[in-house]
Amino acid sequence: MNAPLYTIGILRLAGSLPDPTHLERVDGMAELRAPTCGSTVRTEVQLEGWVVTAISQQVRACAFGQSSAALVAKHAAGRTKEEIAEVLASLSAWLDSRGDDPGGWGFEALAPARSRTSRHGAILLPLRALLAAIEEAGG
Repeated sequence: MNAPLYTIGILRLAGSLPDPTHLERVDGMAELRAPTCGSTVRTEVQLEGWVVTAISQQVRACAFGQSSAALVAKHAAGRTKEEIAEVLASLSAWLDSRGDDPGGWGFEALAPARSRTSRHGAILLPLRALLAAIEEAGG
């Protein structure tokens, strides 16, 4: 018998995704879409000296994408573009079974998605949107 697509832990994590918030100042914004599944993430970012101080996300994705966005919302503050890019690279390699470390931030909770490549785009999307928003801000 196959394991369930969504575990209770993944559903709880998806449910913890904060609602979009009004940022004091929007320094950069990006809206990206995952072509394999149609998930979309719109991210607004507030920066201080090229360090993320706050983000707001509007997420339309499956539970894996929502869970990933919840982890990004929880861990992005205080990070630089380089640190976020490093997490994205580690997570991507882990999802593709090219690495053993999902980059921290709790992404190991999404292990059931490793064998479901059609979900990888939704999982990577919140990090990609955050990086794009930082780049749009000039970072």
